[in-house]
Amino acid sequence: MAESVYKVIELVGTSTESWEKAAAAAVQRASESLRDLRVAEVSELDMVLKDGAVQSYRAKVKVSFKFEADD
Repeated sequence: MAESVYKVIELVGTSTESWEKAAAAAVQRASESLRDLRVAEVSELDMVLKDGAVQSYRAKVKVSFKFEADD
């Protein structure tokens, strides 16, 4: 098996409905511009509050993808 290298980036997805949808939004957006996504890890969850109520959910997600050097 050939050796591989993966790059990890951190994204923050948001949703007005749930943390799950916030995380999914981050992965969906990453998949639009990155190829060969491998793993997504939720590293932090929080909420944006306004007047004591939840305004939105945020999920900090680490996404890894195969690193391909320019030859």
